[in-house]
Amino acid sequence: MRREWVEKRKGDRCRTQMYYARQGIVTEEMAYVAQVEGLDPELIRKEVARGRMIIPANVNHTHLKPMAIGIAARTKINANIGSSALASDIEGEVEKVKVCQKYGADTIMDLSTGGDLDAIREAVIAHADVPIGTVPIYQILHDCNNKIEELTIDKMLEVIERQAKQGVSYFTIHAGFLLRFMPLVAKRKMGIVSRGGSLMAAWMMHYHKENPFYTAFDDILEICRQYDVSLSLGDSLRPGCLADASDDAQLEELKVLGELTLRAWEKDVQVMIEGPGHVPMNQIERNIKIERDYCHEAPFYVLGPLVTDIAPGYDHIGSAIGAAMAGWYGASMLCYVTPKEHLGLPNAEDVRNGIIAYKIAAHAADIARGRKGARDIDDAMSDARYRFDWNRQFELALDPERAREFHDETLPQEVFKEAEFCSMCGPKFCSYKITQEIMEEHGLKGA
Repeated sequence: MRREWVEKRKGDRCRTQMYYARQGIVTEEMAYVAQVEGLDPELIRKEVARGRMIIPANVNHTHLKPMAIGIAARTKINANIGSSALASDIEGEVEKVKVCQKYGADTIMDLSTGGDLDAIREAVIAHADVPIGTVPIYQILHDCNNKIEELTIDKMLEVIERQAKQGVSYFTIHAGFLLRFMPLVAKRKMGIVSRGGSLMAAWMMHYHKENPFYTAFDDILEICRQYDVSLSLGDSLRPGCLADASDDAQLEELKVLGELTLRAWEKDVQVMIEGPGHVPMNQIERNIKIERDYCHEAPFYVLGPLVTDIAPGYDHIGSAIGAAMAGWYGASMLCYVTPKEHLGLPNAEDVRNGIIAYKIAAHAADIARGRKGARDIDDAMSDARYRFDWNRQFELALDPERAREFHDETLPQEVFKEAEFCSMCGPKFCSYKITQEIMEEHGLKGA
């Protein structure tokens, strides 16, 4: 059904979800999202028209299952994958896509920097039914023989359109980092930690010219309109350590992202804003409020944030703490961090661990926000635990395989799937069982 609708959209050209929403039309994508989210289709339409929600759905990704990113929708998570010059290949990236979808990533970003980038991206999109995002500067640099000084606006636009034609549903572009911000960077402990941001800095300082993504922004918008590619306006100056959080460099760039948001909306191009980074817990709420103010309530897409700098090997935990808080305060999508953050390229198991950590964070945020039905699965889990229904507990778990695996480590026999105890307390000291016996003996009834 969506294929027919997509063909119609292709025929219209320059017709984005935001365009239709502003015309009062509920698209098939909006209707699908409404059903999945349990929301009124008209609410979805209004939120997309207002810019508080995006539905990243490139017209060329025809087997995509539409999803929404916005404050009215469930908190979403993104998983990053990608090859480097040192590791991974097409088969490895396809395996990561399968893991991402198995464990519930809502979008996937292909951040490949090595190998045949077009072939990798083609395979990733072919195997994904969730939106795929990219950071085009990686391929732009790759196609410029890894020499940033060879980057031209023509080459930049050619790569962006090539990726749009392949079916990429959102681009991270580093258009808000301006030449005048370089003195602010010099005041930092860790300078620029964004790969795209550092490349833009190198280009601007080499030519002493303004950021080409900024000067060619209108041309980029035209490409996005044609294929309905959403923009994820990148935070080139996100803090890479707690000491740099919420500094002038970060916030000045955020103001420019707000200006670019309005320019994108004028062309009916959907936008979300990327955010930090490394941020102490006491600054997370303020960061969300500032983004909402500067960027006109466009959806906020945050990396973590990591709330401490000393957790290498466990950064998926340190960042999930910040991610849960950010989601609670109003971030719309959380970009996962794996245990290998700051250390190396993640493999499939790292992807699994990062996704589960962030599924926990996003779900916790939805409960804290009071989303309708968010806690239903938790209540069902509580009932299953109190009844010693082990198989039901496994079914309800975010990672059923891991839950069953841990249970089976100490009680592997099938008979223990009906036991009224686990190996933590054993049959004599189970608090559930003791409570149930008290209730039964004294004629008391639980909730």
